[in-house]
Amino acid sequence: MDFHPTTKPNLTTNDSAVLQALFDAESSPSNSITINPTLPAYPADLAISADTLETLKSRELTIIRTLQSPSLDLPTIHQALHDLNTLITAHPIYPSAYANRAQTLRLLIDSTPTSSSTEANNNGNGDGDDKLFAPEHVDSASRLLADLAKAIALATPRSPADPVSEVQARLLADVHTHRGYLLLKAARVRKESVGGGGGGGEEGGPDRLRGLGSDQLEDMASRDFFFGGRYGNKVAQQLAVQTNPYAKMCGAIVKEALRKEVVGEEGVKI
Repeated sequence: MDFHPTTKPNLTTNDSAVLQALFDAESSPSNSITINPTLPAYPADLAISADTLETLKSRELTIIRTLQSPSLDLPTIHQALHDLNTLITAHPIYPSAYANRAQTLRLLIDSTPTSSSTEANNNGNGDGDDKLFAPEHVDSASRLLADLAKAIALATPRSPADPVSEVQARLLADVHTHRGYLLLKAARVRKESVGGGGGGGEEGGPDRLRGLGSDQLEDMASRDFFFGGRYGNKVAQQLAVQTNPYAKMCGAIVKEALRKEVVGEEGVKI
């Protein structure tokens, strides 16, 4: 018995473009943005002068350096949070401070033991990020997501067609990717805890995610990965494809259609 494939698929230019845009995160024209290195770091309507920005960056860097110690402990994390709170209170429109406070809150959560995480680690099933969804960390996790949302709101251009600065693009890429990862993790935790149906059972984690099913959370993650990739994060570009609900839904159908066109309906010729 031999396989005798038919002619190769004869896709139109439009069909090829649609398939490429659906399954390749970097191919769609809507993914491209204009990065203008001559622009100020943040949108003009935030009114952060160059001198003020340098002062803010210096203060912020001093705080972040305290978290880079190999002997990092909880008092140091709490002090960094206090200092970032003070910085944000004095300058509530500085996007980077919210992004770094979110990272610091994640450090706090990761460094604080919980009863559920201790039990999981003892059973060999531990995952540090599971702590984000422990009931003990509802407040910190909610604040973390709120800070990511605030950073995105402040740094996002008013129009999708507006060019962005290099600082803006880097911040938006990082923050969208960070939030996308947390949402994807939430989707997996929800799927494992309630069989993927969403709702029911004891729920920890950020309060704004309560009642959302795993599919909804994964769709939200996919959207954040799309924007993370749009602003330049290569990992987010790939994750956007993997979590794209339309790509997942159509993938098997497209592959089967192409297989039939290549091999033929009968597949095997005797």
